[in-house]
Amino acid sequence: MQDRLQRVRRAFLDIQQSICTGLEQEDGRGSFLEDRWERAEGGGGRSRVLIEGGVFEQAGVNYSRVSGDCLPAAATARRPELAGCSFQALGVSLVVHPENPYIPTSHCNIRFFVAEKPGAEPVWWFGGGFDLTPYYAFEEDVVSWHQAAREICAPYGEDVFPRFKQWCDEYFYLPHRQEQRGIGGLFFDDLNEWDFERSFDFVCAVGNGFLPAYRAIVERRKAMSYGDRERDFQLYRRGRYVEFNLIYDRGTLFGLQSGGRVASILMSLPPTVKWGYNWHPEPGTPEAELSTEFLPRRDWLAV
Repeated sequence: MQDRLQRVRRAFLDIQQSICTGLEQEDGRGSFLEDRWERAEGGGGRSRVLIEGGVFEQAGVNYSRVSGDCLPAAATARRPELAGCSFQALGVSLVVHPENPYIPTSHCNIRFFVAEKPGAEPVWWFGGGFDLTPYYAFEEDVVSWHQAAREICAPYGEDVFPRFKQWCDEYFYLPHRQEQRGIGGLFFDDLNEWDFERSFDFVCAVGNGFLPAYRAIVERRKAMSYGDRERDFQLYRRGRYVEFNLIYDRGTLFGLQSGGRVASILMSLPPTVKWGYNWHPEPGTPEAELSTEFLPRRDWLAV
């Protein structure tokens, strides 16, 4: 198992580096600041954050490897048979918050877990995915995003994209708002139904496939002009992002429960956000179109 952990570590660090390089190129002005950290309980990480760039208001791309004597509740809630296991977890997690409201926020995560008990074979699994959270959505962008996700999944079986797209739609949902966080993408967890090599190959394909899909959208939208109205709406919708991450996101909960580095965990939150008491956009406006036309779940690739 140690050989596998080292292979995953090297691949994840390479993916982190590739994404940071690509985002810096797209931003044109900002660069990532890096700091490395260690946990007293075991493990550590390499956090990278770009702040106040030319395109991205804030982007965080973090690598972590943590271990412990007991899996946190966030990891055992769906797998109670693993309660009490020691664990090792490796992952790359990133969130990009652009300045321009016409560019969507986006998130990607890939992770590898190993759980062990004395006298039993180690249990391993992968998880991850990526999703898109637009403020002013464009059908061209939404379709290209899902096309990229489908192309990544295609070599692994016809059922993979529909299954992981549906899982994404179900996961990134705010029950208290009764609405989707964004327009979806891919989400998967507990992936060990294939052998290790196929699973490892797939999760790397997801990690490497994120940036080309996202950059295509950024390049189409970053030169669009906007004003106070669009910026105010972006900050209002960012509130939904904060609500999901702090209330429902299993990755955030796992990081906090496992004693992870708080600054790195919470880098997913936008630097500026606002809430409006009982505020709703006027029907028929571009702001209302997001909720009426784009957030409801649908098959964006249906012919």
